[in-house]
This record gives sequence, structure tokens and C-alpha cells, in this order.
Amino acid sequence: MSLDFAGKVVLVTGAAAGIGKATAEAFAAAGARLILADVDSQGGEAVAAGIRATGGDAVFQACNVVDAAEVKALIDMIEANYGRLDCAYNNAGIEIEQDKIADAKEDVFDRIMDVNVKGVWQCMRFEIPLMLKNGGGAIVNTGSIASLGAAPKMSIYAASKHAVLGLTRSAAVEYGKKGIRVNAVCPAVIDTDMFRRAAAIEPRKAEYVAGMHPVGRIGKAEEIAAAVLYLCSDAAGFTTGIALPVDGGSTCI
Repeated sequence: MSLDFAGKVVLVTGAAAGIGKATAEAFAAAGARLILADVDSQGGEAVAAGIRATGGDAVFQACNVVDAAEVKALIDMIEANYGRLDCAYNNAGIEIEQDKIADAKEDVFDRIMDVNVKGVWQCMRFEIPLMLKNGGGAIVNTGSIASLGAAPKMSIYAASKHAVLGLTRSAAVEYGKKGIRVNAVCPAVIDTDMFRRAAAIEPRKAEYVAGMHPVGRIGKAEEIAAAVLYLCSDAAGFTTGIALPVDGGSTCI
């Protein structure tokens, strides 16, 4: 068994930067036919163009995962042009919170829950019927180590990522016998634009965050991509409903 995705049709949301971009590029290198989605049209188009420039197969379609009509249009386009969907990486998400629970604002709560929870649900509810038409597939959702414990000053984000695991595990049980595997990848702190924005708000974070990981550094987007490809591959054929930490040992302490 290998991580060969030649001919497989793969959707990656939140593909314009960071983990989504790295995962799209990894799938392309493994031979997948890629559909990329993001609210950032300029960034998403650039990623797709970069993949095509290196001989890969990628198209981009703008999509706000909170909007049911846009998600449906995305999946309808995939069905019309590819006839199938083999793998989906539901990665679109936000992290815009830096307050304790009592200080957090309602609009922040609504925005985080909309994108991180409703967005994952919207994607799965349109992806799954198309996968069922072709005998199954593999879905990976982006959780977080905040899915597995507490996240001080990020409690709403943590709640959203706990909810992602609830969706993941429930879907895995509901569709396991129908050939669809659903898993979550749970990164620790990864060197992405999202992390750099958070560090800019709280500069001390950049100083101590590496020490949060027993390996002594923050993670790379490519390391999360490798985990996603494994979970989507035939090598993980007996793996479903799990939350896979890719965290430099953080959940050990």
C-alpha cells in the first residue's frame, strides 16, 4: 500500500495558504486531480496555477463554506466535471479569539462557530452523497490539539474544534459500512500565517510557543499534509473516526 493518488479526485478547502496549500501541493505531487476552494480567490488561484506549472492537475473555485449555496455549487461542479469525489480535506477555518470566556464577544463566537463547525458540516453534507454514488471515499477534517483539551484565551476556538470531532466521529459511524471513512487531523502550533497573526497580537507567544512542544519546535505545514495524505490513503483503510494528533508530543504532557 502506498500514498499514490494517481487519478483520484480530491477537494481541499482553505487551500489558499498554510496547511491547505501544503496539503494541496502534496496531493498534487502524489498524482491527484485537485479542486481547491477558499474565500481568498487571489491566493487560491495562485496555488492552483503553481500546481499546474509543475505538471499537476488543479482548478480553483471560490467558496465560502458557511454558505450552503456556494458549497452545493462547488460539489455540483465537481460532479459535472469529474463525475466523482474520492477524497475531501475540510480544512477551512479561522482563529480570531484572544480573550477569556467572560470577555469574549458574541459576534466572535458566531463567526468562529459558523466557519469552523457549520462550514465542516456544510461540506460533509454535500460531499457524502457524491461519494456514496461511487462506492465511498475518505474525508479528513481539521481539528486541533484544542479539540483534545483546554485552550486558555481560546475557549470558543477550542469548543469549535471539539465540535469538529463530534461531527467527524458521528459521520464515521454513520457511513462506515457504506465505504466512507471520516477522520480528523489535530495539529499543534504550526508555522502558518494564522500563527504569525496571533504572534503579532501577543508577541510573547512567539517566544515561548516552541517550548510547548517536547520536540522543541513548532510544526511545519508539510508535516500536517503528510498526515492528511496518510488518512486519505488505502494504507489507512481500517482507520476511521480518529483524532490524529500531529503535535510534537504536546498531548503527552
